[in-house]
Amino acid sequence: MLRLIPKAHDITIGKKGDVFTIGYQCPIVYAEELSNDYMYSMKLLQTHIKNCLGYTVPIRKGKKETGQIYIEVSQDLSEEEYNLIIKENVLNIVGGGYAGVLYGIQTLRQMIDNYGAVLPVVIIKDYPDMKHRGFYHDVTRGRIPTLDSLKALADKLAFYKINQLQLYIEHSFLFRDFSEVWRDDTPLTPEEIMELDVYCKKLNIDLVPSIASFGHLYKVLCTKTYAHLCELPNSSEAPFGFFDRQHHHTLDVSNPESMKFVIRMLEEYMPLFSSKYFNLCGDETFDLGKGRSKALADQVGERQIYIDFVHKICEYLIKKGKTPMFWGDVISAFPSAIKELPEETICLNWGYEPNQEDTNAKRLREAGAKQILCPGVIGWNQLVNASADAYENIKRMCTYAYQYDAIGVLNTDWGDYGHVNHPEFSMVGMIYGAAFSWNKVIPSFESINEDISWIEYRDQTKEFVSIVEQLSKQTKFPWFHIVGYKERKEDKIGDYGSEKLIEDMNEYDILEANKKLTQLIAQLYAILSCMDSAKRPLVKAYVIAAEGISLWNEISLAIKDRDTSSDLSVRLEYWYHNYKELWRESCKESELYRIGEVIFWYADLLRSF
Repeated sequence: MLRLIPKAHDITIGKKGDVFTIGYQCPIVYAEELSNDYMYSMKLLQTHIKNCLGYTVPIRKGKKETGQIYIEVSQDLSEEEYNLIIKENVLNIVGGGYAGVLYGIQTLRQMIDNYGAVLPVVIIKDYPDMKHRGFYHDVTRGRIPTLDSLKALADKLAFYKINQLQLYIEHSFLFRDFSEVWRDDTPLTPEEIMELDVYCKKLNIDLVPSIASFGHLYKVLCTKTYAHLCELPNSSEAPFGFFDRQHHHTLDVSNPESMKFVIRMLEEYMPLFSSKYFNLCGDETFDLGKGRSKALADQVGERQIYIDFVHKICEYLIKKGKTPMFWGDVISAFPSAIKELPEETICLNWGYEPNQEDTNAKRLREAGAKQILCPGVIGWNQLVNASADAYENIKRMCTYAYQYDAIGVLNTDWGDYGHVNHPEFSMVGMIYGAAFSWNKVIPSFESINEDISWIEYRDQTKEFVSIVEQLSKQTKFPWFHIVGYKERKEDKIGDYGSEKLIEDMNEYDILEANKKLTQLIAQLYAILSCMDSAKRPLVKAYVIAAEGISLWNEISLAIKDRDTSSDLSVRLEYWYHNYKELWRESCKESELYRIGEVIFWYADLLRSF
């Protein structure tokens, strides 16, 4: 069975038994008229052959001959289109341009993973159904990845034919003039951003800058220098809280200094990127018109002051040669206002429910919006991503993207409340988005999970994804409520419903969930020998997360019963020790300490009973 992700559009399999063999002397030859820019993708294939087959094949330029892997370009194909033609005497990749060649190579890499050196005769004709196929990664609300892990992410995105990456920035960049904002953090540097931009370009990935420029400016608006620009006075004096950071800290649009501040940020950040796009964000401006700008909102309307401020940022970006993007949650309530923004502007229409409706997509299309639909990998606020919910959400949003003529899909990976989940756990959801935005024919949940288990994790049982998908379902005390219970007790927020959740805890449900977790952990260990050795470390990450889910389940019951008989505090602190090691494998220190603060609060609470 030929397993490919994304599924190719047209596959013609040749006569059974007819094969092409990639021997150790089989050269990779690319057409003489191609520039040496193509060398990067040739090296990508050469390295993959070395890693999979154990030998290095030569690369050269020349004409098509028998016994070669021959790479060429045809003007009859679109830029990202490719044909992969495997005959008994030659393997031929024809791309419409650099991107098409790269994608043909990515498909060939998957076939080598499937069949090794002896490949079946086949003709594959393939192309994307969606122009923009993106992944959005939060590098602000807890985790700031290392440059190496960002490059590894780019490699993985390209392998599944994603062509856009955005990194969400609030304060996690080393701004030259805003040291107050990042001084207690481990921010990304200009050099790292520029190096990543160059790296992504070789992989046909457009690294699009994305920065909070309206709402969600917690650390900026808590500084001595910029607190006066916050919509709600005295916000900077409040103690830190995850809820507070998520739901407040919007710029005061009535203060002219606010726009000057935004422009200073954009002027410094924008030149680091080669992309023609810029995401100004502009989402969840919860406090707008409720504080310092209330008089202006009363005069012209809250909706109008929102549109006016976004319009000013868009105009600035357009003058700088950029196409603006912004999140569509606010304007979805009054979609006709899209006509008040420059026509180039792209609306990023998000929605994360498993049963997400098409209401906003339909209304924005009818209003004339140029939109990209944005589903999510559903990993935020939990130790393990809810893959079943992610599948349903991504499937629906991709379907709506085709139905309502969206120009793309941007699959999101947020880090709300400290980004507690391991970044690798979002890979399954990322692949869903890659597959469904490339090919509008969406496979079943079971089918694609088997394909991912085999192609991504090299699991011969093809059960890996179905096992880890069940982990999140055993969560009885989610991270959202773990944080909520703590902050409620500290009088930082209103009721999350966390206290009621603990009051209603059922011992039988906890025991059953933890029994299931024990079984799932055993299954993970059992399939280790069936996985590629390079993928095996991920089993440890999932086991640590599963142990965490089980531990927090027990803690919720102990809090309800004020149980002093167990060693939960000690076990929690040991668990956090393992969690920290895992965090540091892919991320800078960033806000790991905030996770620690939650852990220690609970350890002390348990000891107080």
